[in-house]
Order: sequence, then C-alpha cells, then structure tokens
Amino acid sequence: MFDMTRMWAMLTGLALTAWYFAALYLGFKASDLLPMLVTAIGGFEMFLFAQDQWLKRKSKHG
Repeated sequence: MFDMTRMWAMLTGLALTAWYFAALYLGFKASDLLPMLVTAIGGFEMFLFAQDQWLKRKSKHG
C-alpha cells in the first residue's frame, strides 16, 4: 500500500512539473501555487528516499 502511495506522489509531482514548464513555454502565467506544490511533493519524496536508505543501512549494521 505504501509503495503505491509513493508511486502516485511521484506521478503527481512529475505531472505538476510538466504542467509548470508547459505553462512557461507557452507563455501563460503559471499559478504561484504550482511551484510550491512541486517543491512540497519533491521534498516529501526526497525525505522518504533518504529515510529508506537510512533504515536499510541501519538494519545492515545492527
């Protein structure tokens, strides 16, 4: 279940990033909320990745 949640968060982040850059490329004014959403989702995913690496490393060393 948790892996599926992470997958949806990753896909949502990629979709929002594509939306933001498409808006910039096409000359539309991007919403001020959009970069914050991309940053929040990206930060959340980076935190979970680092936590997974830490837990894997900790379990190997006792």
